[in-house]
Amino acid sequence: MSSARQPHLTARLQGFGTTIFTEMTRLAIQFGAVNLGQGFPNFDGPDFIKEAAIAAIRAGANQYCRMSGLPELNRAIAAHQQRFYDLSYDPDSEVTVYSGATEAICATLQALCDTGDEVVLFEPFYDSYRASVTMAGAVPKVVTLHAPDFAYRPEELEAAITPKTRAILLNSPHNPTGKVFARGELEHIAGLCKRFDLIAITDEVYEHLVYEGSHVPLATLPGMRERTVLISSSGKTFSFTGWKVGHTCAPPALSAAIRCAHQFVTFCTATPFQHALARAFVADDAFFAGLIAEYRARRDRLCQGLRELGFGVLAPAGTYFVMTDIRPLGYADDVEFCRMLPEQVGVAAIPPSSFYEHPAAGRHLVRWAFCKTDDVLDEGLRRLQKLPRRAPLASAAG
Repeated sequence: MSSARQPHLTARLQGFGTTIFTEMTRLAIQFGAVNLGQGFPNFDGPDFIKEAAIAAIRAGANQYCRMSGLPELNRAIAAHQQRFYDLSYDPDSEVTVYSGATEAICATLQALCDTGDEVVLFEPFYDSYRASVTMAGAVPKVVTLHAPDFAYRPEELEAAITPKTRAILLNSPHNPTGKVFARGELEHIAGLCKRFDLIAITDEVYEHLVYEGSHVPLATLPGMRERTVLISSSGKTFSFTGWKVGHTCAPPALSAAIRCAHQFVTFCTATPFQHALARAFVADDAFFAGLIAEYRARRDRLCQGLRELGFGVLAPAGTYFVMTDIRPLGYADDVEFCRMLPEQVGVAAIPPSSFYEHPAAGRHLVRWAFCKTDDVLDEGLRRLQKLPRRAPLASAAG
C-alpha cells in the first residue's frame, strides 16, 4: 500500500482530505484574521424568522417531522416556485426538504447514479460536487469555465457527454465565479439533456442574489421540468446558513428515488427551523428586493476596494463571492497567496484552484466573500493595504 494513502479512508475518497474551507478558517482563527473566505454572513437573518423558530421550539415542535418535510414548508416552497418562476410543483409528491442543499446534492447523486455512470460538472465547482459524485460510485467529467468571463466552450461540453453520461450538474448563479448562466447557454444545455436523455441537477442556492440580468431556472425551459432536479437553500436565501435547510423540486418519480436515499442519511431536518422557514418563503416582495439591494451594495463596496488595491476584479453577476486576478500584484499561486494572507496581512480568502480538476486554470485567481457587514469589509480592505507588492505578472482583469 502506498505511503500516501490515508489509512481507513475508502479508495473512493482517497485524495479528498480536509476541505480548503476548514484549512482557511483555521488559519483565520489562529491569526485573528478578517474572514473574507468562507461564505457565511457575519449577521443574522430577519428577526421575524428567528422569532418563528423560537415560538416553534416553545410550542413543542421539537420531534421528528415527516421525512419529506414539514407540510407547511413544502407548501410554502411550492408557492415560491409558482410565484417567482411560474413553475408548478405538488408539495407532497414533488417537494422534499433536506439538511442543507449539500445533503440534497449528495442524496440526489446517491439515488440516481449507478457505479460507472458519468456526471458532467463545470469547473471551478463547489467542492462537495466531485466528492458526492465519487461516493455514488460515478465518474466526474469536467468542463472548464474559462476566465475572465467564465464562459464554457460548447464543443467541450458536447465532447464530455458519452454513452455513460447520466446527468449534468449545473450551478447558477455560480459559486465561486459569480457567473449567472445566460439563456443561450441554458438552452444549449437543455438541448443536450433532451438529445441524450440526461437528468439535469441544478444547484440554485443563490437564486435571489442576482445583480446583473436575471436567474432563469433550467426547469422553466421547454421539456426540462420532467428531467430536472432543482435544488436550493433557505439557509442561503434568508442568511441562516447554520440552520442547514435545503430542498429539491422534481417530478414524482425522481423525488421518490431521491427520498429513498434521503431517508437513510438524515431522515428529516430540524423541525422548528422548518416551521420558521415556512413563514420566510412567503415574505413580501419588499424583502426580496431589499435583499438584492443590500448585497449589491456589499458587492460594489468590496469590488471597488479590491480594484483600488490593484487586484484584477472579475465583478460577479450573482452570489456573494468575487473572484480576483492576483497577477497584477505579482502573485501567481493562489494557495501560496491565501496561506500567507492570514499571518502576514490579517485577512483570509479562498484559493479557487481547489475547485478545479485542472488547478492550473484557476491558480492566478482568489475568491473573496462579501456577505459581511460594512465594517468587516472595510477592515479587510484596510488590512490588505499591507499586502507586499511584487512586479506585475499580468494586467488587471475587469
